[in-house]
Amino acid sequence: MIEFLRQTAQLPAESTQQAVGYPSLFLLVALGALVPVVPTGALVSSAAVVAFHQSSPFSLLVVFAVASAAAFLGDISLYWLGQRGVRSKNGSRWLRTIRDRAAPERLEQAQRKLDEHGATVLVLSRLVPAGRIPVMLACLLGRMGLRQFARGDVPACLAWAATYQLIGILGGSLFPEPWQGVVAAVGLTLLISGAPAVWRRTRAWWAR
Repeated sequence: MIEFLRQTAQLPAESTQQAVGYPSLFLLVALGALVPVVPTGALVSSAAVVAFHQSSPFSLLVVFAVASAAAFLGDISLYWLGQRGVRSKNGSRWLRTIRDRAAPERLEQAQRKLDEHGATVLVLSRLVPAGRIPVMLACLLGRMGLRQFARGDVPACLAWAATYQLIGILGGSLFPEPWQGVVAAVGLTLLISGAPAVWRRTRAWWAR
């Protein structure tokens, strides 16, 4: 794995990295928003590490723009598909997928926060690991319109992309080689993503 990252980070030219990396980042982040199993935060952090070591002053800005635009497109597409399921008598596969990934207690909490804070809760939901789907489902069940959801999702995607890009910049600044920064950034993002689940399991174990 480390050797693969070393070779990936040492591509022969920056133009090659950009020509392959930016479209790949866009597609993977958009896919990860549609099918929430891809660790998109780690992808953004890894891309930021590579961009940090490039000579172009706009590389980090492009990573930010590509990641936030892809996340927004994925969110909007998933919400639109979910809306079709809500309006249909028989639902839809996408709506069932969203329901299956939202624990009842998380959905109840998301609905309560949505009632209290409105669409602004979308910003926090994207920053909290596994928080996006319950809030999106609460918006769907609350019959929030696509335009209103989009207005709340824009700052959410921007904040999400900026957060994980900062993690990548931190990893890139701590290590001289890009592959070392990628390993550090991926490890940190996976740790952040898995921490809430570990905490919930620990609390449940102590509550027995």
